Amino acid sequence: MNLWACSVLLALAWPHAGSDWVRQPFWYDDARRDKVAQGTVWPRPKTITTTADSLSLDPDGFSFQTAGTAATSAVCKGVLEPALERYRSLLFWIPADARVSVSGDDVVASLQVTITGTCTQYPSLESDESYTLRVPSNGQATLQAQTAWGALRGLETFSQLVYEVNGKHMLNVTTIEDEPRFKHRGIMLDTARHFIPVAYIKQNLDAMAYNKINVFHWHMVDDQSFPYQSTTFPDLSGKGAYTPDNVYTPDDVSDVVEYARMRGIRVIPEFDSPGHMQSWGQGHPELLTSCSPTNVQPDIYHLGPANVARNATYDFMERLFREIRLAFKDDYFHLGGDEVHFQCWMSNSEIQDFMREQGFPNNTQGFATLEGYYINRVLDILKAFPTRTRGIVWQEIFDNNILSGDIDVSLDTIIHVWQWNNSNFQGIPYKDELPLVTAAGYQAILSSCWYLNFIDYGRDWPEYYACEPYDFEGTPQQKQLVIGGEACLWAEWVDSTNQVARLWPRASAVAERLWSPQSLTDATAASPRMEEQRCRMVRRGIRAQPQGPSYCKYEWNLAEQSMSYNPTNPKPTPTTSGAQGIMGYVQQLLWLSYLALTFGLW
Repeated sequence: MNLWACSVLLALAWPHAGSDWVRQPFWYDDARRDKVAQGTVWPRPKTITTTADSLSLDPDGFSFQTAGTAATSAVCKGVLEPALERYRSLLFWIPADARVSVSGDDVVASLQVTITGTCTQYPSLESDESYTLRVPSNGQATLQAQTAWGALRGLETFSQLVYEVNGKHMLNVTTIEDEPRFKHRGIMLDTARHFIPVAYIKQNLDAMAYNKINVFHWHMVDDQSFPYQSTTFPDLSGKGAYTPDNVYTPDDVSDVVEYARMRGIRVIPEFDSPGHMQSWGQGHPELLTSCSPTNVQPDIYHLGPANVARNATYDFMERLFREIRLAFKDDYFHLGGDEVHFQCWMSNSEIQDFMREQGFPNNTQGFATLEGYYINRVLDILKAFPTRTRGIVWQEIFDNNILSGDIDVSLDTIIHVWQWNNSNFQGIPYKDELPLVTAAGYQAILSSCWYLNFIDYGRDWPEYYACEPYDFEGTPQQKQLVIGGEACLWAEWVDSTNQVARLWPRASAVAERLWSPQSLTDATAASPRMEEQRCRMVRRGIRAQPQGPSYCKYEWNLAEQSMSYNPTNPKPTPTTSGAQGIMGYVQQLLWLSYLALTFGLW
């Protein structure tokens, strides 16, 4: 009996004993071919024609070339040349010792990048992001764009066409004509409920660029903390930040704005007022309204919303916002305006006296008018700046103006629609709000269906993929006033340990909805591309969370990633010896069992 058992164990263990373990084909290899795409683009281009004819990329022989203003304009070159360096690293991820020679293959020898128009120092709402990319069978690939921002989008697409086959970088013969459907495609990140270090903000900016998202809406301050370090009013962060270390210095802001600019991303700051200002009052209590308990709200805070009756409040805002405008560069400034609780104003005699002077009634309609008065004065401050500046406000400003019967907010203000109606929040469905906003002539941004801080068990990105900004009753002219949308991540339950994984790849679904044609609605058909995009981001150092059972070979790298985040220097892929897994240990156990039986140890 022992001899028979020893023979069986020896036969099972022998392959491992005689040579290094070699990974055998696994059943999931076949299943994965249907689940994960290869060399596909996310978000899907406007038009794409690709063939089965493949070409190789030679890391040693491939080159970028430039033409047009890409080669002559200092402004264009200032954006494009660093991008070409980044993408050279992103194109060739297979470690040198694992690469297979492409000698004798048909290869893509070069990519010529041509910019035909003029370049601007910073991206804007009106920036042209269109491009044409051709990878012909002769290997002379071309990328043509009107602007540097379009060239960046085309470079990202070119990098996504590349896939790995048996140690080679490959891509297929492809022609792409592409441009975004919406010009405002954003991520809103809250850094007040939890402080997010700059390194993680940059990581998110890289992920945004990989998904062609072009707006970073930085909700920097809120009730809980004021991390913006103002040079004009240092006590705002000096007393309003969580700690002296949990602040964004002027150098930090400049660093983030420049990092975003080099990726074609606008940075729009939000300094929410007149509500959500508790942290402002730590250093400047004179800004806020002193509240008294009322029958409506007996446990009211001592300090509430901004004291909108004092001219000193507007003088303060003018000085602070002027500083912020110079720091953030973009034409647009998010003023907030949401969730202002009127009970505090109702309890304050100074506010009550001011409302009587202005002829505002002492009721909900009157307080809505009061908030509109404040927002209009702040909008006038922005318009008076030497550099063109316009406001974005949450939808309550529009709703309150309807309530007050006096819609006088300037039409060049963008209305940010965020409320919804379901088990999480009983608000106004966006399909009811957008017809009103656009009928009044306002441009709108949609976020209602893209609150990524709400999480469910299972795969929820198809829900975000199904949300359509034009899904409301309105004329074609009204729908053209919807300029895009934003995925929002509020940070009550998010900090630097999980914000990147919470956003990605769920925000990728929003990216495709805002970039790709409206007809692209099938999440099941998109799923293989989503799997590839998620794995691609992981390979580039983005901790994008899985969307169900799947396999991404680059998951092995995550244990080696550290805070010294470097997207252009990904960690090497694991060797087969590192991937032997459980089967190697089983064979070792069988070998030991054979020895034990042979020498009578059992």
